[in-house]
Amino acid sequence: MTDQLADHHWGVEFPAQAGELAAVRAQLNDWLDRAGLTEDDRYDLLIAVNEAASNAVEHAYGPDQTGGVVHVEADARPDGSVRVVVTDHGTWRVPPAALSTRGRGLLLMRENVDEVLVDRRPTGTTVTLVLGPRHATRGTFNAALPEPVLVTECDGWVEVVVLGDVPAHAAPAVRRRILTAARGGTVPIVVDLRALGERSDGLIRSLRPVAEAAAAAGNRVIVRAPVDGNARRALVAAGVDQVVDVVPHG
Repeated sequence: MTDQLADHHWGVEFPAQAGELAAVRAQLNDWLDRAGLTEDDRYDLLIAVNEAASNAVEHAYGPDQTGGVVHVEADARPDGSVRVVVTDHGTWRVPPAALSTRGRGLLLMRENVDEVLVDRRPTGTTVTLVLGPRHATRGTFNAALPEPVLVTECDGWVEVVVLGDVPAHAAPAVRRRILTAARGGTVPIVVDLRALGERSDGLIRSLRPVAEAAAAAGNRVIVRAPVDGNARRALVAAGVDQVVDVVPHG
């Protein structure tokens, strides 16, 4: 493992092996501490970095690829934010569409930092994580399942049926539930709004970040909505129909 350290920059290159991750976390935590981050902010950022680095270790390099490495670069920026970039030189492999505790790396990243950018190319994947200067600690994902969302695992994709009213205050829970079903956006997802109630603010607010997460993973969210229903009108009024594919029910 090789690393470099300056007042505003830290970086490390390490073999793509799970046993290296603990040392990387410890070194980054020390640098973040010296950079002035609070314990809560360090905790949130380390969760996201660990997920990105773990994904690179576990999924970037196949069993026949040897000598793979992972790069982690961190910068403390003048505006008070911290940016961490995790890079590998392997090939992204989409996880199976199974509802389990695995494959939620993108979800955890998005829940613990303020910005996540994923750039996948044939030559490798780069994940950029930004902790904003006014970051509010949100903690790790709580997998409690709210009643308005029913998930069905299909062959290579996931269907989410929204049942009843989804008021504005329910938006964070619904967003997390849908992102969990979509494995952070990596699994294709269809959202069925036939049974959506009159109160739809929470659902409409949650769909845009879901669409952004899916787009970062190279996917597009499909939304089934009745042609003349309130759900479709709400999607159009909020402009969400521009970032998802709205289709009628057959």
